[in-house]
Amino acid sequence: MSKLLKRLNPETSVYKDRRFEGDEADWVHALRTSSTLYVGNLSFFTREEQIYEVFSKCGHMERIIMGLDKNTKTPCGFCFIIYYTRAEAAAAVRYLNGTVLDDRAIRVDYDWGFVEGRQWGRGKSGGQVRDEFRMDYDPGRGGFGKILQQEAIRQSQQLRMGGMPETAESPAAQQDTKRRRVDAPSSRAVEDNPRLASRGRDRHSDDEQD
Repeated sequence: MSKLLKRLNPETSVYKDRRFEGDEADWVHALRTSSTLYVGNLSFFTREEQIYEVFSKCGHMERIIMGLDKNTKTPCGFCFIIYYTRAEAAAAVRYLNGTVLDDRAIRVDYDWGFVEGRQWGRGKSGGQVRDEFRMDYDPGRGGFGKILQQEAIRQSQQLRMGGMPETAESPAAQQDTKRRRVDAPSSRAVEDNPRLASRGRDRHSDDEQD
């Protein structure tokens, strides 16, 4: 029952950062006392000035830390906001969670506290993990997911080099094609070898009889 109450408690977050040093009690205490917020589902094009304009309506902010792609050093769809008081942070969660900013419903949640290094995306490609495997097209977050983008680039490069994309034919079919090429005699070999030529004539006469 206690776990259920924690899950329903708006002052605690379902997500737990693996970088947090402490047990479950420390985690809950940090979320209930912190004046730091996590803001997610931002557009890559949302500027810090826009975030300040929206969140300053709930109180005075000490700092805004934009989430950045660790490779390109560009915004990747999240940020941390540190208010001066817990009451101001609580007002932002209460009134701004779900607010539409740059045509996106943003997510505002309590955070245990910002430490250096948390501003970088944790995905393998540098951005957020959620954008790695995303299958839908989202213009506000760079289009398709990173894995789909990389696959499209790889196939485009193969086409430019005159090759065929690997997805056009399965490995088994490709192997079967190679086997047929090896087994089938070339026309030059048929002309130079009387046995192969006679076999071809015999097979042709059998087909006519059928």
